[in-house]
Parts: sequence; C-alpha cells; structure tokens
Amino acid sequence: MTETHLHGPVLILGTGLLGASVGLGLSRLGVDVLLSDPSPTAQAIAQDIGAGRILGGGEDDAAALQPQLVVVAAPPDVAAAVVADALRTYPEATVVDIASVKASILAALRQAADAGEIAPGDLSRYVGTHPMAGREKSGPAAARGELFTAMPWVVCAHADASPAAVRTAADLGADLGATVVRMDAAEHDAAVALVSHFPQIASSLLASRLMNAPAHALSLAGNGLRDTTRIAASDPRLWIQILSHNAPEVVKILHGLREDLNRLIATLEDPGADGALLDLAKLMEEGNAGQARIPGKHGSPPRAFAVVTVIVDDRPGQIARLLADVGEAGVNLEDLRMDHSSGHQVGMVELSVLPGRSEELTQYLSDRQWKVIQ
Repeated sequence: MTETHLHGPVLILGTGLLGASVGLGLSRLGVDVLLSDPSPTAQAIAQDIGAGRILGGGEDDAAALQPQLVVVAAPPDVAAAVVADALRTYPEATVVDIASVKASILAALRQAADAGEIAPGDLSRYVGTHPMAGREKSGPAAARGELFTAMPWVVCAHADASPAAVRTAADLGADLGATVVRMDAAEHDAAVALVSHFPQIASSLLASRLMNAPAHALSLAGNGLRDTTRIAASDPRLWIQILSHNAPEVVKILHGLREDLNRLIATLEDPGADGALLDLAKLMEEGNAGQARIPGKHGSPPRAFAVVTVIVDDRPGQIARLLADVGEAGVNLEDLRMDHSSGHQVGMVELSVLPGRSEELTQYLSDRQWKVIQ
C-alpha cells in the first residue's frame, strides 16, 4: 500500500462530489475516514461506495473522536459556520475547507474570532484549501477517488495559521495525488475568477442562447459548440453561491468583457468602415495569444501538436483497436478528441502527437487499413 502522510482518522463534513471523492481517495490508501452529512441519504451513498464509515449518531461519539484532520466539504454559504463549529468540537484537529472561494470564508472566521465565537488561537488550526477538480455531475454517486490526481490543490495559508496545520493541509492534497500550489486567499480568488468562474458564466450565457433555437439549427452543432457549453450543465445552486461569494473579482472581469463586446458590436455594426476588418483581426489574434498561454500537458509550457484524423466506424471495439495500434506504432498520444459525423455511422478521431511523429503514425495506421485524413 502506498505510504501516506496522513495517519487519520480524517473526518469529512459533507459527502457531495468533492467530499466523497476525498473519502474514496483516502480510504483506498488505508486512512480511517469518517463521514457526516446533513443528508442521511448522501452519507449512506458515500459509505456504500467506500468513501468511509458514517460517524456515530450521538454527541458522545462526536466528542470522543479525536481526528487528525477535519475536511469541511460544505457549500460556500455555510462553510465558515461549519469550520467554526469543527474548530470548537475538535480542539486538537487541523480543519480545512475545500470550497472554491477563500477570502470570504476567512473573513467570516476572523469575525467569529473577534466576536468570541471561537476560542483565541483556534484560527491557527484552520487552513483554506481548494482542489481545482470537479465534474458536471454532483453528489456522492458521481465521486471518483482519482478525481484529484495531477490536479492543482491550492493551499491558502493565512498569517495566523500554524506551520503544522499548513503542512497537514498540503499533505492532504499530496496523498490524493494532487499538485500542491500555495497562494494567499485574495490571490486565489482573483485567479479562480478568471480561470474557473468566468468560463462558467461565459458557457452558461452561450448555452442560454440555445433555449429557443430551432431544431434544424442545433442539428448542425459540432464539437465547437459542445466544447464551449460543456460546463453549462453544472449545478446552478452551487454556482449561485460561488459567484455571490466571489462577486468583486468576477465583476472586474465582466467589465473587461463588456468593453470587448462593445468594441466588437461597434465594429460589426459597420464592417465596411475603415479599419473594421483590422480590428476584427486584432480581436481574433488577441484570443489566439491568450489561448496559447494556457499551460500544456502536465502543466508544462504550451506547445503545438500535429493532428492525425482517423475515420472510425461507429461500432463496439473500434476505438480500443485504434488506440492499440497507436501504441504498437510507438507514438505517444498527447491528446484525443472525437466528433460524430451527422447522418453517418462513423466518427472522426483526432489524435494529437508531436509534430515529428505525425507522418510516421499516418503511414503506420494507413498500412493497417485505417482511413486517415491527410
């Protein structure tokens, strides 16, 4: 069994997608995990899938428990209250939350400390964290133990946090296979507003334009529309909380978007005006430049890949056979995407490889009777 930093027990308060996924990941490492959720159904499902065992129902059980770590997997609007209660109930434990906003939760806990609602020094055992992982699906049934593997796990240590608590928070991410990143709360909230919250808004706004679209128009949709609206399927109840708690940072970005939209609208209202086409070209180039800055595979600097497109019959076993042939060719697959052809029982599989290997792969697959698009 893989050696872990945490020895447990670990108590998880909240058994939704993230809480149950944390439980699954730790339980598979042999860590003793206890589960608690206001919903008996949610915690029962989490226990059934192997995320841990349900915390005993009585106050005596809770009082007797001395967890090494308490993970608060509660929504942003109640996370601070749950953290404060955990700090009071488990005076020896490090307490972390995994909500997707950090500054508002820390501010609420400082207010609680000032008001005497938590004991002096309790804040030293609290560390805000945020795993940059998730799915469009929610609830414990969607949980995956490998959800955090190779994903960023942000640790937001505040000025009063003890080194031991910060180390425990980082150990949690490391044990789950994540890449630990350190930021302060304000820096974190500004970053996620740009790379997570803003894309959700953009995707939801785009998808909302499809509500009354005619069916014949939607029948033309391809991967471009699917890619840009994929996250619009996310849970709106959670996003209401996330956006309201990080509103100041999100608004800054939306102001910038509004300026860009006004600029684009003005240009398209008179596309024949002097400089209009140049401005359109600049706008698209700015998008190219921004997209090129997104880190590439394993967080490495972005790089261009060659794409080998293969036409595959839409029947069982074809993708597996294609991938087996790519492996036999000795060519590393950097990325893969698939699009189905409208009206035909075939799909087009795009294989991204290093540019120097594309001709070799094309020839190898062609020799094995695959239909490769040159």
